[in-house]
Amino acid sequence: MLRSTSLIRKFTSPLRRAGTSVRSYQYKAPVKEMLFCSEEVHGFQEHYKTLNNLAGEDASPEMTPAGFKEAYDQYVDGGWQGLSYPEKYGGSNLPMSLALMKSEMMATANWTWSMFPGLSKGAINTIMLHGEDYLRDVYLPPMVAGNWTGTMCLTEPQCGSDLAQVATMAITEDEGKSYSISGTKIFISAGDHDFGDSAGSADGQVIHCVLARTPGAPEGTKGISLFLVPKYLVNEDGSLGELNNVGVDRIEDKMGCHGSPTCQMNFENSKGWLLGTKNQGMNHMFTFINTSRLGCAIQGSTAAELSHQGAVWYAKDRLAMRALSGKRNPGHEPDKAADPIIVHPDVRKNLLTQKAIAEGGRSMIYECAKIADKLADNEMLAAEGDEVAKKAAEEADDDMGFLTPILKGFLTEKGVDAAHLGVQVYGGHGYIKQNKMEQISRDVRIGAIWEGTTGIQGLDLLGRKIFLQKLKPLNKHCSKVRSFCWDTIMSAPTSKVRNHAIKVALLTLEWQFLTARIGLMAKDDREAIGSASVDYLMFAGYTHMAYHWLQMEVAAEKGLAAGTGDKEFYEAKVQTSNFFFESMLPQTKTLAKTMLSPTDAVMKMSVNQFETA
Repeated sequence: MLRSTSLIRKFTSPLRRAGTSVRSYQYKAPVKEMLFCSEEVHGFQEHYKTLNNLAGEDASPEMTPAGFKEAYDQYVDGGWQGLSYPEKYGGSNLPMSLALMKSEMMATANWTWSMFPGLSKGAINTIMLHGEDYLRDVYLPPMVAGNWTGTMCLTEPQCGSDLAQVATMAITEDEGKSYSISGTKIFISAGDHDFGDSAGSADGQVIHCVLARTPGAPEGTKGISLFLVPKYLVNEDGSLGELNNVGVDRIEDKMGCHGSPTCQMNFENSKGWLLGTKNQGMNHMFTFINTSRLGCAIQGSTAAELSHQGAVWYAKDRLAMRALSGKRNPGHEPDKAADPIIVHPDVRKNLLTQKAIAEGGRSMIYECAKIADKLADNEMLAAEGDEVAKKAAEEADDDMGFLTPILKGFLTEKGVDAAHLGVQVYGGHGYIKQNKMEQISRDVRIGAIWEGTTGIQGLDLLGRKIFLQKLKPLNKHCSKVRSFCWDTIMSAPTSKVRNHAIKVALLTLEWQFLTARIGLMAKDDREAIGSASVDYLMFAGYTHMAYHWLQMEVAAEKGLAAGTGDKEFYEAKVQTSNFFFESMLPQTKTLAKTMLSPTDAVMKMSVNQFETA
């Protein structure tokens, strides 16, 4: 039987050995939490039995910071990059969900290091889905092995999210077999580095997925194509050849993520090959973008996990003042000068908020991992002519498309909040670099910006995923959630669980009602969608997280009733769920009001009136 248990425990062993000697605390992979979420909440063992394309029955340049390359070499030697890729290209052909669990642990241990293999996976997915057979055969085996890495090259100096302004050009050569790519791309994470095979130098091979225009292409995004552009040309025998006129003009000096080189890349008549269909580059690039957006959701959740672990350690160790309830407080320590700060309600609220975000976010991400497994499985069957599988793949893709902006937008914002709370728990010591809590805040801040800001995610959710599809994805999702709620209400083990199920069901009805209200407002005022979108996304995020906390609470109550598991663990899960419903979920009431605020409050002020001096 395929077990996530064995893979998680195998992967955590080197993580524990690696350690973080500069920290006062050490990240510990939350194996018990991950197994609870994957097995007791989401039933991955049963899920894996439904998949068809599995390999077996056991889940057995620019210089990077010191230790990064050595760690990457160990990662490659272990075959971890190819965990979920086809055996044809050297992978292990295991479900994507297992690779995601691996990514979660890597991202928490060191986010910037995990960006290198993470971005490469986006490039691998893009080439696998849209590249010609000869491109797959040449580039995928060394990329799946981890010897070559990959990037996404979208942004240019004059355009970020508005890719209609892309100016990089691609001129046909070799009678249409290849293209000459010229232009400048900025904010390219891991654009150049010393990982992987080196062709006798310190520079590794990097495969760039580049958006560019061909001469005479339509204006706007309809005229953008996608190209594969390697740093080194590849010889017929697969070895690395000459440099491909791909250079780094500048390394950005960033607020955080200092371990990852963010490059301005210059392409000067660099040789490239078309990926997919000409002028369909934006559609094809969304394969990469959606991979990255799910990765951003992981970034938010894992930042909350890492900050929480450090904050709990400190709150249990730091002594300050006495508990308000004195000797009655279970944390009271009369033999010491003061009580640990974890006895104080404000500190506990901070810790519980972090815990609710980290564990709720994990469950939300694992749900998407199951959908991704189904999507990949059915795409393989559809490629063999299975029409039923083709329809199932389309449905899974729609489900993933609906959830992606919610997870990306909501979890990155909440990850930022959780990281700030970690600094707050430390007080003045949180502001000191040596204690590393401020680094988590700096590193996670980019999560709510790159791959589309929270504002872009809100517009994507409300505009493209809901209104353009005539509310179909929303209605399908809310119906699924209410079905679970109804079953829970009928079989709830406690009155609290029943009340929580009722709250979630009512929230889905309110979600649909608010959507209709915004739609009516937008008929008379098109700015209504833009004004409401971020509040709408956050409302959706809280509602979706409530659904997941309800599932975890039900699973924990079952564990307590069975009397065979860790009682304290299950009780903590129930208590955290109660905190989420009582102290965090009420924020939906404010969001419901603000998303319906008249647009005059936002749009009436003139541009000049924004100036203060």
